[in-house]
Amino acid sequence: MDAGYTIRLLTDKSTDREKEQAAVILTLAFRKHFPGAWEKIEDGREEVAEMLAADRILLAACDPDGHVLGWVGGIPEYDGNVWELHPLAVHPDFQGQGIGRALVEAFEAEVKTRGGLTIQLGTDDEDGSTSLSNIDLYEDTYRKMAELENYSDHPVTFYQKLGYRLIGVMPDANGVGKPDLIMGKKVD
Repeated sequence: MDAGYTIRLLTDKSTDREKEQAAVILTLAFRKHFPGAWEKIEDGREEVAEMLAADRILLAACDPDGHVLGWVGGIPEYDGNVWELHPLAVHPDFQGQGIGRALVEAFEAEVKTRGGLTIQLGTDDEDGSTSLSNIDLYEDTYRKMAELENYSDHPVTFYQKLGYRLIGVMPDANGVGKPDLIMGKKVD
């Protein structure tokens, strides 16, 4: 079945149009749960430029006309044994169509070709979307992690469906009661 898009690696040699589209998508995709992230187009442009570094990964899903629909980035850590998935952004008009899943799967394959063993990511809870927000995470941390609930379509469930597991939590990462949920997956 034709997905209507292809996934390809973007580099610093990619077109200015592709880079700009990726920056715009970044400013739009995070508004629901993370309204303070990449608020201005300049912030998006800066993030895209950083992700185009030679040692990083930027994979884009593009339609047949070359328009960027979404993208995923990756940052090597621990001498390339671990890769941080950062960020994943799909244009709001194209969310829920499998593009995010396809980007993550392509990212996993790319990490494997680069010798990575583990992928980790952080997914912040800044708006009370999970049971880990607005509580003391220094008491009974592991029990609270094991009892994680998603109240409001938080991305944690998307990643769980792709095989990522909650491997940690950073209390108050984004302010009091606003944790960062740390997820990970072994590269197969």
